[in-house]
Amino acid sequence: MRTLKDRITRKASQADPAPSRLKYRLQRWMLTPGIRFGLKFGVPLCLLLAATGAFLADQERRDMVHDSLLSLLAAIEERPEFMVNVMAVDGAGVSVAQDVREVLPLDFPVSSFDLDLAQIRSEIESLAPVKAVNVRIRPGGILQIDIEERSPAMIWRNREGLALLDKTGAHVAELGRRAMHPELPLIAGKSADLVAEEALELFATARPLGGRLRGLVRIGERRWDVVLDRGQRIMLPQDNPVQALERVIVVSEVQDLLERDVAVVDMRIAARPTVRMTENAVENWWRIREMNEGGL
Repeated sequence: MRTLKDRITRKASQADPAPSRLKYRLQRWMLTPGIRFGLKFGVPLCLLLAATGAFLADQERRDMVHDSLLSLLAAIEERPEFMVNVMAVDGAGVSVAQDVREVLPLDFPVSSFDLDLAQIRSEIESLAPVKAVNVRIRPGGILQIDIEERSPAMIWRNREGLALLDKTGAHVAELGRRAMHPELPLIAGKSADLVAEEALELFATARPLGGRLRGLVRIGERRWDVVLDRGQRIMLPQDNPVQALERVIVVSEVQDLLERDVAVVDMRIAARPTVRMTENAVENWWRIREMNEGGL
């Protein structure tokens, strides 16, 4: 039988099962989350990138990949469900719809991926008669364009001719003859379109004048003249022209001012309005005065 000493000697001669310090640290390092993630995903990714770089190092291979991607993209974009075959224009008159088709020379069928809806909307909004536009692609391959036209509110006579303006003064269309829109009020003068809203206020104020009102003339790009029939004019001030016109209308209703032989009612100086008589009225006045003086 082995003695206790032999047993102790035998155990001491056996290798220590505990790992070495370096091996222990390596095992702990391998258990770090970042290292485990890098070994699981980083190393394969680097290998994949290296293989891809080696494959694409050749120009012919790069061209082949490029052509394949273009062919795949074209095959997707030209699928029937992505093709636009017709264009529908709603909310616009015949002339405006024709203008829209002229500014959008699209060759149908066309892929919806090749249509820049923002650019199409911008080009249509550049048309004078268009106030607002909505562009979308409807199911069935239809390019839908919904247009809101500007409504003409007045006629502007300028050096180039006659033009239709909306209530903000924006240009709507050229006008050949005044008789085409006899119901619209008329303004004239340089830069009169820039104060179209003020002109509409004056027209609303002058409504009691009825059919006697012929229009408004912008003078010196500063103020308005109200033109009536029989050659009469109301010269309005630069500031508060609406209030000045209201005063003239009130006086006319009370004293029939505009029914007399008055050529001009000058309201440019609010504190000192003046009236200019017609030539016939002045001649008659002088004739009566001479007769009265001769009789005396």
